[in-house]
Amino acid sequence: MLNLTEKAAEKVKEIRQAEGIEEAMALRLRVVGGGCSGFAYDLYFDAPQDADKKFDSRGVQLVVDQMSLMYLMGTEVDYVEGLHGAGFKFQNPNVKATCGCGSSFSA
Repeated sequence: MLNLTEKAAEKVKEIRQAEGIEEAMALRLRVVGGGCSGFAYDLYFDAPQDADKKFDSRGVQLVVDQMSLMYLMGTEVDYVEGLHGAGFKFQNPNVKATCGCGSSFSA
């Protein structure tokens, strides 16, 4: 299962409204190769595909491809604001190591 915190769900809804993104578009979470630790997170609005696993979290439809799902199961996405900026933060129980900058991981 994948979850958004209340703050992350509010931010996703705010972005959707500000950018005029259709309700039919879901928030895609995926893992891509790259970064100094091997994998990086990616999220964006996208049309759901038949092969996607679909989740609903706090009124936001999430979609994940099968490959990314094995790395993301149990992940919670939060939205944080701090001195170093703001953004979505992934709390992933499958991570074995992260890079110094925190933008990539290994599993």
